[in-house]
Amino acid sequence: MPSPEPPLVPPLPPPGHRTRPATLADVPAIHRLVALCEEDLHGHASTGADRIAADLTVPGLEPASDTVLVHDDGGEAVGWGWVRGRRATVQVHPRHRGRGLGAWLLAWVEARARERGGDRLAQTLADSDHAAVSLLVSRGYSRLVTEWLLHIATPVEPEVPRPPAGVTVRAFRPGDEQAAYRLTEDAFDEWQQRRKSYAEWAGHTVGRTTFAPAASPVAFAGDEMVGAVLSLDVPGGEEGYVERVAVRRDQRGRGIARVLLLEAFRAFQRQGRPGCTLWTHSDTGALSLYEHIGMTVRRSSTVYSRTLGAR
Repeated sequence: MPSPEPPLVPPLPPPGHRTRPATLADVPAIHRLVALCEEDLHGHASTGADRIAADLTVPGLEPASDTVLVHDDGGEAVGWGWVRGRRATVQVHPRHRGRGLGAWLLAWVEARARERGGDRLAQTLADSDHAAVSLLVSRGYSRLVTEWLLHIATPVEPEVPRPPAGVTVRAFRPGDEQAAYRLTEDAFDEWQQRRKSYAEWAGHTVGRTTFAPAASPVAFAGDEMVGAVLSLDVPGGEEGYVERVAVRRDQRGRGIARVLLLEAFRAFQRQGRPGCTLWTHSDTGALSLYEHIGMTVRRSSTVYSRTLGAR
């Protein structure tokens, strides 16, 4: 017998908690919450405040109706959630878990998705977050794709091979934004569910305060961009981070991605960051490429999805 659907408007949160929509003024408080969750799960925080700001300003999300921020009686932010299209995020302060707050937030994002006319919802969870995984599975979510965080240590400057014939490589420059947008979105169209607008794409890449142009090499065949690695310089960490990797379809198999990645690793190493990380997932088919250049899996996450059903 299928589990009953929750009401369209979730009941009040657990006692001792109050809620309101999130705003840009809440970015520091949400960042502290997210950092505490990451430290609890992984031993260190990796998400920058600019990523929180990008999530709150992504086109199509209305913070007043698509976000919820939960405070305890002392005024501390202890949970939050947002929903946009078929994607949602829910996070709960480690000290406030086991009180029903996660279940309430899950009901809230599902209800909001239905109000927006959505028929399916997906969330990404770290595989080590066993309680959250159990909650989603109990609500009918199933595994969609696997994601891996890969890492490479560069205690010494890596050797970068020559680009293939007819290809030149240089660091990202002002004016490269539109070409990089078209290149990466064309490449990601092969597996992503929808094409991002330029504003949304820039908000998560070149428009972030942590964007690192010196560690973002781009490749050209003639005057056409055919490859790009876009990197972030996340504050407080010892590693660089690669946000996007893309090579134009007709230029693949020539070693361009390898050259660009090693250029990025070398740039970070010269800046005093003797290591680099990036995420990939099973739909891209790129895991073997990263392993071939010496990257190893540090941890994994899973995207869970469920059909919401008509209301």
